[in-house]
Amino acid sequence: MITIQEAKPIVAKYITQEHLLKHCLAVQAAMEEAARYFGENPEYWGAIGYLHDIDFERFPEEHCQHVEELLRPEGVAEEDIRAVISHGYGLVSDVEPQSTMEKMLFTVDELTGIIMATALMRPTGITDLTVKSVNKKFKDKRFTAKCNRDVIRQGCEMLAMDLSEVMNICIHGMQQYAQPLGLMGSGS
Repeated sequence: MITIQEAKPIVAKYITQEHLLKHCLAVQAAMEEAARYFGENPEYWGAIGYLHDIDFERFPEEHCQHVEELLRPEGVAEEDIRAVISHGYGLVSDVEPQSTMEKMLFTVDELTGIIMATALMRPTGITDLTVKSVNKKFKDKRFTAKCNRDVIRQGCEMLAMDLSEVMNICIHGMQQYAQPLGLMGSGS
């Protein structure tokens, strides 16, 4: 079971672009909060969230295809490697999410992008962001058009959870990292 202290130096070797690092942090935040929601280990789930795009910067056209070769030499457990690969299910991977953690990672990867973009448009950032505000932007297919809403819906179905419930978990988790995510708003 990988920890965030182990995951951070691994990510630092393969991801240098600030926007990708912020995305990894956003997914970490959402996964930590999801773990608390499900009564699981927040540090472990957060570490998997932080690692999830480990091969994206170097291999954007082959995302999830190089996860094993990057993580196995780092001593990352096979189940953790599988979890990371499963977030690309149906798009760039045929590894279907099985555990609750894998299903949540699959779901929040895209959803955190919509939440980040929504928060960046607001003077108060994410500090008082509501599910209602995110849901309004979610319904606008032109807003963050690259964020795959079908994947988010599919993930919610896998989890047997309402989209609003998952949004609330993500928002709350990301609020705890508002400063490093750059989501404090224009007043900060």
